[in-house]
Amino acid sequence: MADEKETTENGDGEAVVPKKAAVGRGLVIAFVGVIVLIESAMFFLMVPSAEEVSALAEAKLIKSVQEGEVEAEKKADDENEVKEIDLGTFGETFSPIDTEREYTIELHLYGLIRKKNSDAMDAELAEKQGRLRHAIRMKIRTSALTELQENQLGLLERRILTTSNHLLAEDYLLGVGFHDYQLREE
Repeated sequence: MADEKETTENGDGEAVVPKKAAVGRGLVIAFVGVIVLIESAMFFLMVPSAEEVSALAEAKLIKSVQEGEVEAEKKADDENEVKEIDLGTFGETFSPIDTEREYTIELHLYGLIRKKNSDAMDAELAEKQGRLRHAIRMKIRTSALTELQENQLGLLERRILTTSNHLLAEDYLLGVGFHDYQLREE
């Protein structure tokens, strides 16, 4: 053992390292070299290139934009969804323009509006409820008997819709209809 620790000199005067120490040093250098090679290979194989990173980022951006568009479209659809509101119940006894007989009409009106206009329409109805009811009553009273006896009541609906939208600040009503409609001769 003592001779392993000692270094000997060869004929040139240089120190000679024993063979076992040289082999150990070679193994350490080889081990470190292999580790460096493995880490380098892992870096080049596992870390994406700049093109791959940009392609991945572009795909994520496109996906988020498409999701945003779908969400915005859904919100717009929700705002444009048609909602039904109650316009009131009307009961009138009158004599139509083209006859001397008395008739009684009872109807319950509803209106169709967009969901986004709901708050504005509620405010308008609260503010102009009397004028709106009066205008609808006048349209009923001034209608011809044939208009009131139609199966579809299309002309009466259009007249009420036009009059109602004329009284409102904007054309909030998309259409009107009848929950109940009854015309009787007195």
